Parts: sequence; structure tokens; C-alpha cells
Amino acid sequence: MQVAIVKYNAGNIHSVVHALRRLDVEPILTDNPTLLQQADKVIFPGVGEAATTMRYLQNTGLGTVIKNLKNPVLGICLGMQLLCKHSEEGNVDALGVFDVPVKKFTWTPGIKIPHMGWNQIEQLKSGLFSQCTENSYVYFVHSYYVPVCEHTIATTLYNGPFSAALHKDNFYATQFHPEKSGDVGSLILEQFLQL
Repeated sequence: MQVAIVKYNAGNIHSVVHALRRLDVEPILTDNPTLLQQADKVIFPGVGEAATTMRYLQNTGLGTVIKNLKNPVLGICLGMQLLCKHSEEGNVDALGVFDVPVKKFTWTPGIKIPHMGWNQIEQLKSGLFSQCTENSYVYFVHSYYVPVCEHTIATTLYNGPFSAALHKDNFYATQFHPEKSGDVGSLILEQFLQL
């Protein structure tokens, strides 16, 4: 199986490489459109700032390539947010695969921003979570979130419910980091590889 990780100006990509290697998968890290289109699976991870990253994706043409992929795609963290319609981070239009906005957490007493650490996922609705149980703990680091919507396949509570994961057609996405979520994260990555 050929698994391609999208190479772009975002952090945290190498932790995804190591997580896949633990599953005996040797991924390729590439920004080559042909390799991305021909891969069995594509992972679009990242940690960074939405507006700067979207400019890079637009300037390189990589954004168009990603949103037109027909193979299974997994967006992670910033990757998930960039698959949405618009982000309040930098007030930027994103790729629009998911027709939903990305919003900034509202500060309220007792709520720290960013949302960082282990939290539970609930209302699991996809084959992506077929090996997981309700209320499993996964690892989050983010200041922006996607509201619960028609594409939501898992939710998390933090200052109210938000989308922990999304699915539409061949696109899957998680706000949390499966590569940093221990055994549960490994099961989720494994299920994505088996889709």
C-alpha cells in the first residue's frame, strides 16, 4: 500500500511518519501532484496558521490538487480546518471540501485557549472509529474549532460540543492528533488505512 503525506509548510508532519512506521507502513512525503493522486491513501496533517498556509497552498497549486483528490484523504488538525470553507484564523477562505466554517474558541472563565491535552470523543458514527469505544481519550492542541454539522462523525465537549471528526465522500478529518493519541490513535490510523 502506498501512503502519501502531503508535504507543505506545516509542522508536525514527522510525527505522522513515525506513527505510520509503527504500523509497518513506510509513507512517502511529497508535494508531487501525480504521486498524491496515485497513492492508495493520502494524509494531510499539520500544525500552523491557516491564512499563511492557505497562501502557500494557493501559490503552489497544491490546494487545488488536494480538494480534487479521489483517493481516501485524512486531514489532521490544521489539515482538517483547511478542508473547511472559511477560517476565522486570518479570516481566510479555505479549500471548501466541507461547507462549514472554522471558528475561534470564545474565552469564558475556566476555559483555557488553546484546548490542549486529552479529551473524550463521543457520538462516533464512522468506520474510522469501528475499533474505538465511546468516550475514548485522544489528544488535542487547537484554538479554533469546527461546529457540529451534517459531516460530523465524532464530537468533543470543550466550552460546548464541537466536531472532533468529519467525513464527506472520500475525505475524512480529525481535529485531534491520532499520531499522538496512543493506542486509540493507532487504531484510528489503522482503520483509515483499511478503508
